[in-house]
Amino acid sequence: MAGRRTLAVTGAGISTDSGIPDYRGVGTTPVEPVDFQQFVADPVWYRWVWARNHATWRLLEPLTPTPGHVALARLEEAGLLTGVATQNVDRLHSRAGQRTVWELHGAYDRVVCLSCGRMISRADLDTRLTALNPDYPRETDPARVAITPEADRTAAEACDFKAVRCEEYGGLLKPDIVFFGESLPAAMDEAMQAARHCDVVLVAGSSLAVLTGLWIVQQALAGGAELVVINRGPTAADGLASVRVEGGVSEFLTPLADRLIG
Repeated sequence: MAGRRTLAVTGAGISTDSGIPDYRGVGTTPVEPVDFQQFVADPVWYRWVWARNHATWRLLEPLTPTPGHVALARLEEAGLLTGVATQNVDRLHSRAGQRTVWELHGAYDRVVCLSCGRMISRADLDTRLTALNPDYPRETDPARVAITPEADRTAAEACDFKAVRCEEYGGLLKPDIVFFGESLPAAMDEAMQAARHCDVVLVAGSSLAVLTGLWIVQQALAGGAELVVINRGPTAADGLASVRVEGGVSEFLTPLADRLIG
């Protein structure tokens, strides 16, 4: 990485030290989440998504960046990292001071109207939802975070949560994260462009079972980049890596940054 252009690709494993579970350790969730078509076509699923989102989104608010996030921000500041393409929606890279972050799956703290495209903050929407659901219980266990919940039809039909629509045009509101079956954001194209011009692609805390990260790695490799992988457990690109480190992200990125920056 010394004197070369490095692009980082991160997943849930970089955030586990902050208290967020690594849901996808082996590449899949035990029950599929509500997908985009279900969300927009059925009021039961719309209500259920917002009920679980309302109960759990604040669990991400007090979390702080891990040493791994900080190390990547330091590498960028030193001119050794071109940016981070992350599969995470927790905003911890930005909180660590990372300037160039491509959020491949969106961010938990934004909400978009599917009719007019207007973006609002999740905190502003919380005020409206709380007024309609003053006694709706909030989760306290980070393991129960459900920005998009499992497609549990029985629970969804029993839910009496009152959801809302866009105040301007009455359109459906959606957490600004990528649902299954939904198009990827412009950040994906921007990250792919960065991958074409990097010398090293550094995978930190991702099994690459979610294809967005793997596509970026493949693009970088097609352009002649070398691959470094730091992860607990196997990844989809282990056989392609020039360097493969088995372990936690923070424990390796911190001394790596120390050595490269000097």
